Amino acid sequence: MREFIPSIGWLSRYSRQDFMGDLPAGLTVGVMLVPQGLAYAMIAGLPVVYGLYAALVPQIVYAFLGTSRQLAVGPVAMDSLLVASGLTGMAVAGSDRYIELALLLALFMGALQFLLGLLRMGFLAQFLSRPVISGFTSAAALIIGLNQLPSLTGMDIGRSAQLHVLLGNAAGALSGVHLPTAILSASAILILLALRRWAPRLPGSLILVVAGILTVSVIGADALGVRTVGAIPSGLPSFALPGFSWEDLRTLAPLAATLALIAFMEAYSVAQAIAQRRGDHEVDANQELRALGLANLLGSMCGAYPTTGGFSRTAVNDRAGARTGISALISAGVIALTLTFLTPVFYNLPQSVLGAIIVVAVAGLVDVRMVAALFRSHREEAVLLLATFLVTAFGGMVTGIVSGVVLSLALTLYRSTRPHAAELGAIEGIYRNVDRFPDARPIRGWLIVRYDGPLHYASLAHFKGFLESRLNKRKALGDPIHTILLHAESIPYIDASATAMLSDLMSEWSAQGMTLKMAGAIGPTRDALHRAGLMQEMGEDRFYTSVESALAAQNDSKQRLIATQTAWSEG
Repeated sequence: MREFIPSIGWLSRYSRQDFMGDLPAGLTVGVMLVPQGLAYAMIAGLPVVYGLYAALVPQIVYAFLGTSRQLAVGPVAMDSLLVASGLTGMAVAGSDRYIELALLLALFMGALQFLLGLLRMGFLAQFLSRPVISGFTSAAALIIGLNQLPSLTGMDIGRSAQLHVLLGNAAGALSGVHLPTAILSASAILILLALRRWAPRLPGSLILVVAGILTVSVIGADALGVRTVGAIPSGLPSFALPGFSWEDLRTLAPLAATLALIAFMEAYSVAQAIAQRRGDHEVDANQELRALGLANLLGSMCGAYPTTGGFSRTAVNDRAGARTGISALISAGVIALTLTFLTPVFYNLPQSVLGAIIVVAVAGLVDVRMVAALFRSHREEAVLLLATFLVTAFGGMVTGIVSGVVLSLALTLYRSTRPHAAELGAIEGIYRNVDRFPDARPIRGWLIVRYDGPLHYASLAHFKGFLESRLNKRKALGDPIHTILLHAESIPYIDASATAMLSDLMSEWSAQGMTLKMAGAIGPTRDALHRAGLMQEMGEDRFYTSVESALAAQNDSKQRLIATQTAWSEG
């Protein structure tokens, strides 16, 4: 049972000391979640109260089922924008139909995550490389920020998930900037940045919300001409299964699958980072899928749109001293009290303040440093990051992440077809790459080659091309080769196509007076050669544990031949 309900383990050992850490952490995250929930619901195109609904039940479910003890589950900016970009063409933002689709999306996404967890598909997290995530996140952050222009400036422009559309709309509506709204937004952003810089422990978002409400309440929304949140329904969400049709499920399938993977990656990466740093628990990828899946599935029945673990809230939760999932239950309690008693307080909350909170929150997601670092160290991955960024920014978020994964896999496949290969020469008794070590001298009559990758159908052309180029080079230097020694220590496996190729090469080289030998082949490689009959064809006496032993055997053979010839002549 502990595998599927990890909380059984820590609940049985829960102590007063744990509670003293969980209480302040839970209160801090709960207070932080109120303005964030309202803001992220705006990004998703939903009435702001749904941000609070999304911060309630999913937290409770994850607290008992998740393997991370600090992960703060709830609405996040990126997933909120994915919801908006996916549903905008299907219904009018904020309408009953739009809300219905958002809840159905959470249900569908949660069901997919739970199913993947049951099938133990947690390894899917490995298919999103860091450059892909960085490129996608940076583009998403820009799109999220630009989508706040109506709230920040008072301009009447539509939302979009494409950068060029947003920029075009903004350029055409510059004359519609509302000065008081823009001033209020700029002031809010500056205050948040100042608090983050000089008072990072203070709840900056909450302070800004209170200041915004007081400002509008004193001066009056009509006098300022700013848009406010307005009436927020009071009370806890009711339990109801989202309505759906098979046509809705078919239409939402690509978006639900994308969200399921991205949301899992967001949560798993931050949970894993915290767990490794603390060292007091382990995060299980498969159970995380099941926990997040049930959190979304059950949450959708209580008004929650798609949720996952938030980076900033989890960091705050950890720094504030959270020790177990009880901190999440305390955070959920803060949200429940807010929904029950405090929603009328937010009537005069300016939308520009929520927009400022969003912009400051996502500004840190634009990772310029990684682009510069990758261009210095891994140019191909820098191009991958930029490609993911551009496709996400101009082609849409779902297209962007799918393209990033495909390009990442293509790059991995390309690299597997062209692994590193080297001709080895002797330098002080050690055999090194002759291209990297000028003092390494090739052994006369021997071509010693190391191949640092699998030999399979896709790498055959590269392998043969490398060998041919080295044989031709040695021939041009007047050093005819009689023995080709393949240093196979770095070859993890050989497939059927490769064994057939080696057999053909052996026949071709034998006709030219050359012999193939192998050194350092690991067990799986030898097994594959044995099953294919190639070991018998080569002769087991041509397999050596190292390059040195292969050369020593050759020298011993020469010495025996000389001794035999001498004895024969004397006789």
